Amino acid sequence: MVSLSAVASLSDAALLEHVGSLATLERRTTAELVASLAELDTRRLYLGAGCSSLFTYCTQVLLLSESAAYSRIAAARWGRKFPEILDWLADGSLTLTAITLLVPVMTSRNGLALLNRARHKSRRQVERIVAELNPKPDVATVVRKTPMPVTSMQAPSHDFDAAAHEASSPPTQPTPIPMPTSLLTTRTARPPDVRPMSAETYRVQFTLSLRGYEQLCRAQDLLRHTIPNGDAGVIFERALSVLVEDLERTKLAATARPQRSPRATSKHSRHIAAAVKREVCRRDGDRCAYVGTHGQCSERGFLEFHHVIPFADGGETTVANLQLRCRAHNQHEAALWAGVDACQLGPNRAGTGLAAPESARGREPP
Repeated sequence: MVSLSAVASLSDAALLEHVGSLATLERRTTAELVASLAELDTRRLYLGAGCSSLFTYCTQVLLLSESAAYSRIAAARWGRKFPEILDWLADGSLTLTAITLLVPVMTSRNGLALLNRARHKSRRQVERIVAELNPKPDVATVVRKTPMPVTSMQAPSHDFDAAAHEASSPPTQPTPIPMPTSLLTTRTARPPDVRPMSAETYRVQFTLSLRGYEQLCRAQDLLRHTIPNGDAGVIFERALSVLVEDLERTKLAATARPQRSPRATSKHSRHIAAAVKREVCRRDGDRCAYVGTHGQCSERGFLEFHHVIPFADGGETTVANLQLRCRAHNQHEAALWAGVDACQLGPNRAGTGLAAPESARGREPP
């Protein structure tokens, strides 16, 4: 029986070691399960258990979810052709997700090379490999109004099919029905759907506000001479180039023409000069420079400038004493310096000097 109290009683070091051991055990157990399923499939023992297929046996007898059953069966059947899969699953260099994604493009000839290429790769990286091997044509640009939010009164549970059909139909003028706001079904915010279509193209799907749509239409009108068809993808790509350039100039002091004689600033001031920002970002590769027990942090978002020797302890605002940190590690080191729990610092006390993060400040000239 799993006991939360037993786990809560572990020290930090013991808990980290315990979690690592469990993860290693899980990988090895998964590899053994995949190998056993391969043999069970060969002997067709699921028939004697009253199941017509290995998939049914996995879901009804072993109580695996459908997705878990599918991925393990795929690994088991390809594992018979390429036994290396079992070792790679056990050491964690290959995941069941990667195998599942590769199934549509794998053959007996390219399978081993593809699996080896997918080792130590994330889901998105494996999706790119699949898109390279099985490129899809560019999708047509479509801009349309989304259906009105469905209410609990308008879509009763017993008429789900009719509601789904109505939601997929072209929008019509709805009849206003006054009702309390609590009855409205709010739409959960979801990340945009981004999928690789080929080695060089991606499909991106997201929802614009009315103001965003109006700005898109205005941009299409202004760009008719250079983009006659008003392709939204081309317009967004151009807009992103301008946005990224502006953000890099604002947050990282990036510029194509830095001043030859930059404005002098005191190294004893909290203010970080633009030239210092550029050098720190270049040196740290625009990523968090925190190095933990298992290597350097890979985060590239929520970056902030961190004083290695805290400013409150006399640390200087120089390239040598500044590093990039993601917000989580900036808060972590601030908590270690202050001797408190990180959650007590709050979102605006992330720096080791317990001040607002430098990245949140206003625009500075280069």
